[in-house]
Amino acid sequence: MGRRPPGRSLRNSRADGDVLHTAVEQPPAPLEHAIESRANARWLRLVGVGLIVLYAPTFRWLFTRWTLSVWHNAHGLFVLPLAAWLAAIELKRCRSLPVEGSGWGFLFLAPALALQAVDAGLHTELLSAVSFLVALPGLSLLFLGAPRTRAILFPLLFTWFALPIPLGLTDSLHLVLRQVTAHTVAAALPLIGLPVYLEGTTLQLARGAVEVADACSGFSTLYAALATACLTAYMARTPIRRALPLIAAAPIAIASNVLRVGLLVFLVEWRGASVLHTSLHPLSGVLTFALTLPLIFWLGGDVKPAEPAA
Repeated sequence: MGRRPPGRSLRNSRADGDVLHTAVEQPPAPLEHAIESRANARWLRLVGVGLIVLYAPTFRWLFTRWTLSVWHNAHGLFVLPLAAWLAAIELKRCRSLPVEGSGWGFLFLAPALALQAVDAGLHTELLSAVSFLVALPGLSLLFLGAPRTRAILFPLLFTWFALPIPLGLTDSLHLVLRQVTAHTVAAALPLIGLPVYLEGTTLQLARGAVEVADACSGFSTLYAALATACLTAYMARTPIRRALPLIAAAPIAIASNVLRVGLLVFLVEWRGASVLHTSLHPLSGVLTFALTLPLIFWLGGDVKPAEPAA
């Protein structure tokens, strides 16, 4: 029986010791990740409850504005759920990215809280809604980190379409849309044998008059069309399919509103001005959405398939 060489035994012992030492000092990465994820989830739940309490009056005000009528930001009711769905999809795709909070989030949270404090005295609710949207990327940076925040950048920007725009900020645009609609209808109807006299933005007929007011300017349809175009471009497969919805959104929305007003003018000439006080008037507003939004989606083509999560 021969002896084992002492040098080799020492080397093996040192190697075994190094392996053991390394195994003790470096715990498995998945365990650390799981612990950190659970801690982040607890903090996110606490912050989520705090945001609900802080912005509850604002959410009620937004819901009231979204459900006021088809003429006032009706699309806003779907914007936040859509943004949350898109963000969830993107976060599933980037599970392999590190979750490291970034202090840059305070650059968003500080002005957001300042806006909320100002609105607590003014009670506009609009400033509070802006505060909430400004706070979202700050919270994302703090809890998800910069790489994941970049991954959900579009959903975060898309949430801004939920804001109801005050009429005072869009007076000039409303006037332009009213004039375009009124002049186009006044020029088109005589071609089918229906004489119309245009006075300002009021269409005078033999059996009544149709005024193209701010509610009939088509601004709500235009706003929803732009939101839909951005969503479609984001989900499209090719650059051309991304560009087409963005280019065509405004013309399609304006053309749909012209068609709606022309239909109302025809109904007034046929049934009298009383038809404007029936359910056909608001239903004609739904018609503009029914024409505009599917057409924009069609221009975007097939949406890109969801990629498997890493």
